[in-house]
Amino acid sequence: MTYADDEWYRDITSFARDSPSWLQLTAEIGTEAGILVFGLLFAAAWWRVRGGDPRAVAVACLAPVATAVAYVVSEVLKTFFDQDRPCRTVAGAVAPLVECPEAGDWSFPSNHATIAGAAAVTVALAWRAMVWLTVPLALLLAFSRVFVGVHFPHDVAVGLLLGAAVGLLAVRAGTGPATRVLSAGRHRRGQRTRERRTRERRTRG
Repeated sequence: MTYADDEWYRDITSFARDSPSWLQLTAEIGTEAGILVFGLLFAAAWWRVRGGDPRAVAVACLAPVATAVAYVVSEVLKTFFDQDRPCRTVAGAVAPLVECPEAGDWSFPSNHATIAGAAAVTVALAWRAMVWLTVPLALLLAFSRVFVGVHFPHDVAVGLLLGAAVGLLAVRAGTGPATRVLSAGRHRRGQRTRERRTRERRTRG
């Protein structure tokens, strides 16, 4: 099967093959390492608000959860479309920079792009100043999947939009309940602390 962006795929992968070796290596490492960067941003966003406003803590805690939900949705969609990888199907394309995933590891939508889109949005919801980092990082990560030769452009475009939408909806849906749980937990801990201090004062008295 051919797609409207087959030619884009051929152009991008040809450019990748003709690019300097340092750029190829950067893309090969970055296409996987970008996910780890988002993991660090999740941790940093939580650390920044820990012990603060329960709603802010709830959003920071929900960010990786919402991203995981987006990934699951992407995996489910793959089973409906069964689209093979371009590195197997596009005629006249150069060899990919990385090993082509095995048959049955479907291409549409891109899991990496979905995770990137969800992480970019959810980290920005938890820490708005990071939007200037998360959005370019998500776009670069998505493009790198085409650059190294394992996805069509439409795979990553849909993945980004899917991840952003699911991530946003999941955080919005979960913020209220998560805030109530955190607030209740803090109230119980505070009550236990007050009771312990009261007992200690009585013991000393």
